[in-house]
Amino acid sequence: MSTQTILPIDRQAIVELSQSRQEPEWMTKLRAEALELAGSLELPKLEKTRIDRWNLNSYGTYKSEAKIAGLEELPEGAKALLQTDGQGQPANVLVQKNSSIVYHSVSEELSRQGVIFTSLEDAIIHHSDLVKSYFASVVGKDENLLTALHTAMWSGGVFIYVPKNVQVELPVQALFLTDDPQAVFSPHVLIVAEQHASVTYVDNFVSEGQLDQLIQNGVVEVIVKAGATVNFASVHNLNESVTDLTYRRAVVENDATINWVIGEMNYGNVMSDTTTLLKGNGSNSDAKIICVGTGEQKLNVTTRAVHFGKSSSSDMITRAVMRDAATAIINGVTKIEKGATGTNGQQTEKVLMLSPKARGDANPILLIDEDDVKAGHAASVGQVNPEQIHYLMSRGITREEAQRLVIYGFLAPVVSEIPMEKVQKQLQGFVERKLGQ
Repeated sequence: MSTQTILPIDRQAIVELSQSRQEPEWMTKLRAEALELAGSLELPKLEKTRIDRWNLNSYGTYKSEAKIAGLEELPEGAKALLQTDGQGQPANVLVQKNSSIVYHSVSEELSRQGVIFTSLEDAIIHHSDLVKSYFASVVGKDENLLTALHTAMWSGGVFIYVPKNVQVELPVQALFLTDDPQAVFSPHVLIVAEQHASVTYVDNFVSEGQLDQLIQNGVVEVIVKAGATVNFASVHNLNESVTDLTYRRAVVENDATINWVIGEMNYGNVMSDTTTLLKGNGSNSDAKIICVGTGEQKLNVTTRAVHFGKSSSSDMITRAVMRDAATAIINGVTKIEKGATGTNGQQTEKVLMLSPKARGDANPILLIDEDDVKAGHAASVGQVNPEQIHYLMSRGITREEAQRLVIYGFLAPVVSEIPMEKVQKQLQGFVERKLGQ
């Protein structure tokens, strides 16, 4: 019951903060309304996960960070995550540290094409009407306590707008870094691709130091207009002192496509919900999710496709590897609404457990209200097959290397199909680091 919840900020403070940032009146009002809603809304009800038992009190306060002159000022590990152009230099980059944007560069070519790539804070001032049309239109402030608090307290984030018929060749990328346990860390990513446009967006979430169970309460909203394509890749690698709560959602119109690549490589507890609303006829969604759990992590990862349009298609593949005493609830939901004839929804969830105390639960869910459709699912949960390990060892391979090969064979159907080579390598590196390979 949210009447028992102590809100992390009061109405006067949120209004003063918004005004100090020179936000338009509509955003100030929206923040205040969302905070008021938060006082009466409940936490989301998650499948087999008691999120109310997690420590969800450490939201921090707003702190301004000094700008950096160049990417060389970033920590080496964070800098290595950025995609590069043909000359080996990162291009079209936005960096957020804690609550603030500290670096932003955009190519002249993008500007000439009319593409807007900027911080959300800048966008609501300089492109106010455009942002107002889409902000909180896909993930509403009134859905639950987490979305209400996010709408009230969001900080930083990205706004990308791609005009009609514009094809963005190089990835547009963001790096979100937190190292201050007292700072709000709740970015909001808003992407709009107009008709027949295309763009690839890549982001990384990283953390440093002891952050006292800081909450990352993030939201992603993607609007894909008719005939457009958005490729969205995100890798979260936050340490054990951060609780990661993320809603990602896309609305996809006629003959449009969203491709998701998500790497949940965190070390703390995770609630992740990636949802596609296939509104248009002939709309498409492809989601590839990789999760690795270690220690006593608790992960609740949901991938969802909701079909409204005729002849729409969705494919969801999730692979989770669990070690130590980590637990994972992996949910795949395919919902086909009445009238969505000719649709095809497929999903696969698999969990591999590397130790006796690790736990995994794969939950494929099909909700079908139409007859003329195709829908299928596959799910499995199991330990490493000792016969596979024995066979590899009989060929002169060490036990450690044999286990490594089995893990990569398990993850290969997802990793090998990721179209971005840099993201592939990042995910492989994070998997090796987490599993001590």
